[in-house]
Amino acid sequence: MTTRWSTNITPAERAARILIGGLGAVAGIVLLTGATSTLAVVLELLLVVAGLDLVVTGALGHCPLYAKLGHVPASLKGSTS
Repeated sequence: MTTRWSTNITPAERAARILIGGLGAVAGIVLLTGATSTLAVVLELLLVVAGLDLVVTGALGHCPLYAKLGHVPASLKGSTS
């Protein structure tokens, strides 16, 4: 069964998510190289995962949390994509 997600993120937000998420993921990876405690490793891994989540949702144009909350930006209302 194939499910098509609707686009619920504006183009500007998509670009921002990809940029900020990519920077966050890279920063987390860089910080992991110098991690000295378990807490630091856990927090830096969370930064990497959060960054990757932003990159994926930005690339797909669909945010599952927005969908769950019923949020659709005004500029996308009435859009069929």
